[in-house]
Amino acid sequence: MSIKEIVEQALHDGYLTPSMEAEVGRICDTAAELSVEEYMALDKLMGSLLTGEVVAVPRKQFINVMEELVLSEAITRVAEIEQTSDSSLDVGDIAAYALNRLPPLYATTEEGANYQRQRAKEELQELIDRQVNEAIARYLDRPEFYPERQAIRKSGDSSVANQLSSLLKDYAPDYEQNNASV
Repeated sequence: MSIKEIVEQALHDGYLTPSMEAEVGRICDTAAELSVEEYMALDKLMGSLLTGEVVAVPRKQFINVMEELVLSEAITRVAEIEQTSDSSLDVGDIAAYALNRLPPLYATTEEGANYQRQRAKEELQELIDRQVNEAIARYLDRPEFYPERQAIRKSGDSSVANQLSSLLKDYAPDYEQNNASV
Protein backbone atom coordinates (compact mmCIF):
# COMPACT_ATOMS: atom_id res chain seq x y z
CA MET A 1 0.00 0.00 0.00
CA SER A 2 1.09 3.54 -0.65
CA ILE A 3 1.08 6.31 1.94
CA LYS A 4 -1.91 7.88 0.18
CA GLU A 5 -3.84 4.59 0.28
CA ILE A 6 -3.02 4.08 3.95
CA VAL A 7 -4.18 7.61 4.80
CA GLU A 8 -7.39 7.11 2.79
CA GLN A 9 -8.01 3.83 4.62
CA ALA A 10 -7.38 5.47 8.00
CA LEU A 11 -9.77 8.31 7.12
CA HIS A 12 -12.40 5.84 5.93
CA ASP A 13 -12.11 3.59 9.02
CA GLY A 14 -11.42 6.36 11.52
CA TYR A 15 -8.46 4.37 12.88
CA LEU A 16 -4.72 4.22 12.31
CA THR A 17 -3.59 0.73 13.27
CA PRO A 18 -0.06 -0.13 14.40
CA SER A 19 0.49 -2.07 11.15
CA MET A 20 -0.60 0.94 9.09
CA GLU A 21 1.76 3.15 11.08
CA ALA A 22 4.58 0.64 10.58
CA GLU A 23 3.93 0.52 6.83
CA VAL A 24 4.07 4.33 6.60
CA GLY A 25 7.35 4.21 8.50
CA ARG A 26 8.75 1.50 6.22
CA ILE A 27 7.81 3.48 3.11
CA CYS A 28 9.35 6.68 4.49
CA ASP A 29 12.46 4.78 5.53
CA THR A 30 13.05 3.11 2.16
CA ALA A 31 12.04 5.96 -0.14
CA ALA A 32 14.85 8.13 -1.43
CA GLU A 33 12.46 11.06 -1.52
CA LEU A 34 8.74 11.41 -0.88
CA SER A 35 6.49 13.03 -3.46
CA VAL A 36 4.45 16.16 -2.79
CA GLU A 37 1.33 13.96 -2.75
CA GLU A 38 2.86 11.74 -0.07
CA TYR A 39 3.76 14.74 2.06
CA MET A 40 0.26 16.12 1.62
CA ALA A 41 -1.22 12.75 2.65
CA LEU A 42 0.99 12.71 5.75
CA ASP A 43 -0.08 16.27 6.54
CA LYS A 44 -3.74 15.26 6.13
CA LEU A 45 -3.17 12.29 8.45
CA MET A 46 -1.54 14.54 11.05
CA GLY A 47 -4.47 16.95 10.93
CA SER A 48 -6.96 14.11 11.22
CA LEU A 49 -5.14 12.68 14.23
CA LEU A 50 -5.07 16.10 15.89
CA THR A 51 -8.79 16.71 15.35
CA GLY A 52 -9.77 13.20 16.40
CA GLU A 53 -11.20 12.33 12.99
CA VAL A 54 -8.70 9.45 13.02
CA VAL A 55 -7.77 7.68 16.24
CA ALA A 56 -4.44 5.90 16.62
CA VAL A 57 -5.03 2.42 17.97
CA PRO A 58 -2.74 1.90 20.96
CA ARG A 59 0.05 -0.56 20.35
CA LYS A 60 -0.33 -2.26 23.67
CA GLN A 61 -3.61 -2.82 25.46
CA PHE A 62 -2.17 -5.74 27.39
CA ILE A 63 0.97 -6.65 29.26
CA ASN A 64 3.18 -9.69 29.34
CA VAL A 65 3.71 -10.29 33.05
CA MET A 66 6.63 -12.57 32.20
CA GLU A 67 8.54 -9.49 30.97
CA GLU A 68 8.42 -7.79 34.36
CA LEU A 69 9.28 -11.01 36.23
CA VAL A 70 12.27 -11.75 33.98
CA LEU A 71 13.44 -8.14 34.03
CA SER A 72 13.26 -8.04 37.83
CA GLU A 73 15.25 -11.27 38.14
CA ALA A 74 17.78 -10.14 35.52
CA ILE A 75 18.34 -6.78 37.26
CA THR A 76 18.89 -8.52 40.60
CA ARG A 77 21.37 -11.04 39.16
CA VAL A 78 23.22 -8.46 37.05
CA ALA A 79 23.61 -6.16 40.07
CA GLU A 80 25.08 -9.04 42.09
CA ILE A 81 27.56 -9.88 39.33
CA GLU A 82 28.59 -6.28 38.66
CA GLN A 83 29.27 -5.70 42.38
CA THR A 84 31.68 -8.60 42.57
CA SER A 85 33.42 -8.33 39.20
CA ASP A 86 34.59 -5.90 36.52
CA SER A 87 31.98 -7.22 34.08
CA SER A 88 29.39 -4.91 32.63
CA LEU A 89 26.27 -6.72 31.49
CA ASP A 90 23.38 -5.58 29.30
CA VAL A 91 20.12 -6.28 31.14
CA GLY A 92 18.11 -5.92 27.92
CA ASP A 93 20.12 -8.59 26.09
CA ILE A 94 19.87 -10.93 29.06
CA ALA A 95 16.12 -10.41 29.50
CA ALA A 96 15.46 -10.88 25.76
CA TYR A 97 17.42 -14.16 25.71
CA ALA A 98 15.50 -15.51 28.71
CA LEU A 99 12.10 -14.28 27.44
CA ASN A 100 12.64 -16.09 24.14
CA ARG A 101 12.82 -19.33 26.13
CA LEU A 102 9.89 -18.76 28.49
CA PRO A 103 6.13 -18.84 27.99
CA PRO A 104 4.35 -15.49 27.76
CA LEU A 105 1.88 -14.56 30.49
CA TYR A 106 -0.43 -11.93 29.00
CA ALA A 107 -3.05 -10.01 30.92
CA THR A 108 -5.47 -7.22 30.03
CA THR A 109 -6.57 -6.27 33.56
CA GLU A 110 -4.79 -5.67 36.85
CA GLU A 111 -6.61 -8.68 38.32
CA GLY A 112 -5.41 -10.83 35.44
CA ALA A 113 -1.86 -9.55 35.88
CA ASN A 114 -1.95 -10.36 39.61
CA TYR A 115 -3.21 -13.85 38.81
CA GLN A 116 -0.41 -14.37 36.27
CA ARG A 117 2.23 -13.10 38.72
CA GLN A 118 1.04 -15.47 41.44
CA ARG A 119 0.85 -18.38 39.00
CA ALA A 120 4.37 -17.65 37.73
CA LYS A 121 5.83 -17.47 41.25
CA GLU A 122 4.25 -20.80 42.17
CA GLU A 123 4.80 -22.72 38.93
CA LEU A 124 7.52 -21.01 36.89
CA GLN A 125 9.96 -19.26 39.24
CA GLU A 126 12.53 -22.06 38.98
CA LEU A 127 12.35 -21.99 35.18
CA ILE A 128 12.66 -18.19 35.16
CA ASP A 129 15.74 -18.35 37.40
CA ARG A 130 17.31 -21.07 35.22
CA GLN A 131 16.72 -19.13 31.98
CA VAL A 132 18.08 -15.86 33.41
CA ASN A 133 21.17 -17.70 34.68
CA GLU A 134 21.66 -19.31 31.28
CA ALA A 135 21.23 -15.93 29.59
CA ILE A 136 23.91 -14.41 31.83
CA ALA A 137 26.28 -17.32 31.15
CA ARG A 138 25.75 -16.93 27.40
CA TYR A 139 26.19 -13.16 27.62
CA LEU A 140 29.48 -13.49 29.47
CA ASP A 141 30.70 -16.10 26.98
CA ARG A 142 29.67 -14.22 23.83
CA PRO A 143 32.17 -13.00 21.26
CA GLU A 144 32.40 -9.25 20.67
CA PHE A 145 30.68 -8.68 17.33
CA TYR A 146 28.55 -6.05 15.68
CA PRO A 147 29.87 -3.13 17.74
CA GLU A 148 27.85 -0.76 15.54
CA ARG A 149 24.48 -2.21 16.60
CA GLN A 150 22.01 0.22 18.15
CA ALA A 151 19.49 -0.38 20.90
CA ILE A 152 15.79 -0.05 20.15
CA ARG A 153 14.58 3.40 21.16
CA LYS A 154 11.36 4.11 22.92
CA SER A 155 10.04 7.64 23.09
CA GLY A 156 8.89 8.87 26.45
CA ASP A 157 6.03 10.98 25.06
CA SER A 158 2.91 9.00 24.23
CA SER A 159 0.65 11.70 22.75
CA VAL A 160 -0.47 10.89 19.23
CA ALA A 161 0.74 14.21 17.83
CA ASN A 162 4.19 13.80 19.31
CA GLN A 163 4.38 10.17 18.17
CA LEU A 164 3.52 11.17 14.62
CA SER A 165 5.89 14.12 14.76
CA SER A 166 8.64 11.79 15.96
CA LEU A 167 7.76 9.33 13.19
CA LEU A 168 8.02 12.09 10.61
CA LYS A 169 11.36 13.28 12.02
CA ASP A 170 12.75 9.73 11.92
CA TYR A 171 11.42 8.69 8.52
CA ALA A 172 11.03 11.97 6.64
CA PRO A 173 13.71 14.30 8.03
CA ASP A 174 13.38 16.78 5.15
CA TYR A 175 9.59 17.08 5.53
CA GLU A 176 9.62 20.58 7.02
CA GLN A 177 12.10 21.89 4.45
CA ASN A 178 10.24 20.40 1.47
CA ASN A 179 6.80 21.32 2.83
CA ALA A 180 7.84 24.95 3.43
CA SER A 181 8.94 25.35 -0.19
CA VAL A 182 5.69 23.90 -1.63
